[in-house]
Amino acid sequence: MTKNTTWNKAAVSAEERRCQKGHKPCLLWYTGLSGSGKSTIANAVDRRLFEMGFHTYLLDGDNLRQGINRDLEFSEADRIENIRRTTEVARLFVDAGVIVGAALISPFRAYRAQARELAGKSFIEVFVDTPLSVCEKRDPKGLYKKARAGLIPDFTGINSPYEAPEHPDILLKAAELSIDECVEKVITYLEGYGIVE
Repeated sequence: MTKNTTWNKAAVSAEERRCQKGHKPCLLWYTGLSGSGKSTIANAVDRRLFEMGFHTYLLDGDNLRQGINRDLEFSEADRIENIRRTTEVARLFVDAGVIVGAALISPFRAYRAQARELAGKSFIEVFVDTPLSVCEKRDPKGLYKKARAGLIPDFTGINSPYEAPEHPDILLKAAELSIDECVEKVITYLEGYGIVE
């Protein structure tokens, strides 16, 4: 904790924000390999929830690395800091009563556990489980090709491991399901837990 600071309690309570917005806030943490469909699915869920009248915001890993996290590389220390900053920003949105999506590879279980600990009860881990072979075939950004050529060190799935979640809150087999089917699974989960009605 930073010295000489005190957490100031907001004049508007979390319950007041929930009542105003008509839903509970949460953090949907999408994890999976590059090219797994995280951002596509997260955007589709965000669009559906928005159309249903709920208050949402999506934090995309690539977008964050062009702004608040632009000073970070892909070393282990920088990856940890990337997760920490993203989670802290997400916490602010959750505190504001928003349903937040965060789409990041977040390859290591310990990093995701750190995010869950920081975010608390609002954290929902969504594993976009797409086989490496499918992700590499898609390769929308050409990153796998560069990694195979040795141009990208520490690339997740090629020369750096991805530790799949052992017990994700939501499992999306994105190579077997359509985008709409993935969206429905997320919405059904949120309805089942009383986050949206």
